[in-house]
Amino acid sequence: MVPAARAAAGEFFNGLLKVTERTIYRLAAAKKIPAFKVGGTWRFSLGDIDRWIKQQSREVLGTGPDEGGAATDQSHDGERK
Repeated sequence: MVPAARAAAGEFFNGLLKVTERTIYRLAAAKKIPAFKVGGTWRFSLGDIDRWIKQQSREVLGTGPDEGGAATDQSHDGERK
């Protein structure tokens, strides 16, 4: 990534997620956020990041997955499976 683009990516994530560029790359390397590498350079899809943010928000709020989401292995009557 050229320096200007790298700085723009860092500023973008800092504004969007309120974390440093270094944290973003650590999360990407740990596969905690959606990212992929092209020629050794991390790339991020805005659509994937947007969906990830929404998913994280649902999990924190406890609202669960939206339509088409994965089913959980929990019983609704409180019993374990």
